[in-house]
Amino acid sequence: MIKTFKIICLDTSQPEFDRALDDLLAWNDETDTQVHDTVREIIRKVREAGDQAVIELTNRFDRRSVSTMTDLELDQEQLEQARTDLDPSIREALEAAAERIRDYHQHQLQKSWRYTEEDGTVLGQQVTAMDRVGVYVPGGKAAYPSSVLMNVIPAKVAGVEEIVMVFPAPDGELDQTVLAAASIAGVDRVFTMGGAQAVAALAYGTETVPQVDKIVGPGNIYVATAKAMVFGAVGIDMIAGPSEILIICDGKTDPDWIAMDLFSQAEHDEQAQSILLCPDQGYLDQVQVSIEKLLPTMERATIIEESLQSRGALIKVCDLDEAATVTNRIAPEHLELSVEDPESLAKQIKHAGAIFMGRYTPEAIGDYCAGPNHVLPTSRTARFSSPLGVYDFQKRSSIIQCSAQATAGPLGNIAATLARAEGLTAHARSAEYRQEK
Repeated sequence: MIKTFKIICLDTSQPEFDRALDDLLAWNDETDTQVHDTVREIIRKVREAGDQAVIELTNRFDRRSVSTMTDLELDQEQLEQARTDLDPSIREALEAAAERIRDYHQHQLQKSWRYTEEDGTVLGQQVTAMDRVGVYVPGGKAAYPSSVLMNVIPAKVAGVEEIVMVFPAPDGELDQTVLAAASIAGVDRVFTMGGAQAVAALAYGTETVPQVDKIVGPGNIYVATAKAMVFGAVGIDMIAGPSEILIICDGKTDPDWIAMDLFSQAEHDEQAQSILLCPDQGYLDQVQVSIEKLLPTMERATIIEESLQSRGALIKVCDLDEAATVTNRIAPEHLELSVEDPESLAKQIKHAGAIFMGRYTPEAIGDYCAGPNHVLPTSRTARFSSPLGVYDFQKRSSIIQCSAQATAGPLGNIAATLARAEGLTAHARSAEYRQEK
């Protein structure tokens, strides 16, 4: 039975508020030596033995008994069959979500551009898509078809030629909803393997698994550690921390709604973080009552309780302006502006992964079907990072075409002068040779 508890309450007027907030936000993302050593050894084995290592490691960690990579790869017919056999209501929801996600990300497409200067020099930027991307989809305790849509569709919109999806299938069990989502999103190849061995196979390639240019998608600590280790050989999206939600409320939203919004992130895992900012202490007390009332009704009540007790908070602020200031300091993954005038408040927000505007925009809609990506920066990285998008799958090449007039004149002179100032004679003479023609 869930016992009633008091979520931590803070007040920005308290002398120790800054220290208390820092303690609340602190999260140790370092992995222990054993995890590092294990992952490093797995990567070494995959690089050296390829398919055979992947088969052996998959059999060991996922309790499988496969003998060839053919046993780990699914064909398009299996994906399409999963889509056909899926409960119609779930299939229609996935297809509707996919359409909205695709429509939104179409707006992010970057195009090549050029301009010509008076002397005929052409400058610009050429935008191209990556050739091949790997998408990691978590498996085991839960299935995440929404993760398939959010990671695959932006890559398809960007024009990536081939998308390779991997996901673990412990005991050989395949989640049909994930397979249906792969069909809907347009995945090209699917391997039922997970963990660090899947990341290594994507990063370096094996006899069967093609090497990719970038790996995206969430995973456990072994997957996150492997992604960090292979970065450089391939690109990665991010190293994500626990899920977060920060809500600014003016005290006029139904407190049950706010309590459930806090639960929506707390139920992810015990390390998830849910924080509410409000200038009305009476309203914060009402939300506390709602939390105590609704918590026993939740299927994942134990997880929610531990998350709220260890990392959750109700924070009283002086006003909404101060709420914005505190928010920018926290730089949350998800930010709900449950206020009368969210548009005005949003103008004060500089650091947030996604901003949910108004009382009728719960974060949960963004997780599944609003359109914007739900892969967002966590652990205060919204200060310098952005949501996953089409731009993560496009590359930009600079275009430079000098006219003879430009090289013989100002451009050549500037380059030669600066090169000699740096002591790089060959650079200078490379430009000067063209001035002599």
